[in-house]
Amino acid sequence: MDRGRLEAFSDGVMAVAITLLALNLTVAGPGHGSLLNQLYLHWPAFLGYLISFLTVGIIWVNHHVLVMSITRVDRILLFANLMFLLFVVLIPFGTATATDYLPGNSRDARLAMVLYAGICLGMSAGFGAIFECTLHGERVSRPLPPEQHWAARRRFVGGSLVYVAAIVIAVFSAIAALALIGLVGVYYIFERLPASAGDVAEADSDTK
Repeated sequence: MDRGRLEAFSDGVMAVAITLLALNLTVAGPGHGSLLNQLYLHWPAFLGYLISFLTVGIIWVNHHVLVMSITRVDRILLFANLMFLLFVVLIPFGTATATDYLPGNSRDARLAMVLYAGICLGMSAGFGAIFECTLHGERVSRPLPPEQHWAARRRFVGGSLVYVAAIVIAVFSAIAALALIGLVGVYYIFERLPASAGDVAEADSDTK
């Protein structure tokens, strides 16, 4: 398959997912109190939208950077990309479910947040599978040298481990888990994905 088809399909799926996030932003309308009060009562939905939009938006940027380096698309890479998209399309559902039960910290609220964090972790794992595919074989134009693979993995996995922590924290506090998931988005704004050997070398020189 041509790389352009993989990227176009992925872009379309992520565009739909990020659009569906807005469907949870509703108010009851006239006759249900002032608009300001209705907006205030729905603050969990707006916060969830912001965090999920940021998450999908950043993963879209990093997916674009990673796919740009790919020169050969095979079945393994296609299925890794499908696993990634499987969880991307679940984010609107996870966001709506989690925010429906906030701001309380009931058993259902915590379970909903575990579900949301689990979806984010699945998306991160799927993206990690794509990233791993680029480290092996002749799929990219500038493959990383084998001795730099673990350094690249460590930089990538940092955010994924936070999702694991969010799942654990969600068992005790739904709000704290949501805040932690939001921090992952902030992390990936500043953490540039190493898509080539040149990127890793540049990153290493920046830390010296």
